[in-house]
Amino acid sequence: MNRSTPDKQERLDRVVAEARRNREQREAGYREKALKMYPWICGRCTREFTRANLHELTVHHRNHNHDDNPPDGSNWELLCLYCHDNEHSRYLEASQSSAGESQSRSATHNPFAALQQLLDKEGDG
Repeated sequence: MNRSTPDKQERLDRVVAEARRNREQREAGYREKALKMYPWICGRCTREFTRANLHELTVHHRNHNHDDNPPDGSNWELLCLYCHDNEHSRYLEASQSSAGESQSRSATHNPFAALQQLLDKEGDG
């Protein structure tokens, strides 16, 4: 049994490493395209970037789907690290609040709906 645990761990490590490599390759592809396509300016705070600080400029997916990378770049927006974090925080807050609203709207059961009928029956008998 001791042998199967390291084998499972090695297999898991390989799968995780491969997933990371694939993600990095995918990101490198659209990041390079976006940096060639758009000026090196944050789309929110308008901070300008140079080669020295370009690592602080990120590619944001407008629809939040990182696999949606059209060749025309229509789903991309260059954002600095701070604005990118802010955008994702706002997105998470909005999705949490809308989930809360839908939950409150879905509560349609009224436990007292038939109470008057029950009271009327007791009064008759």
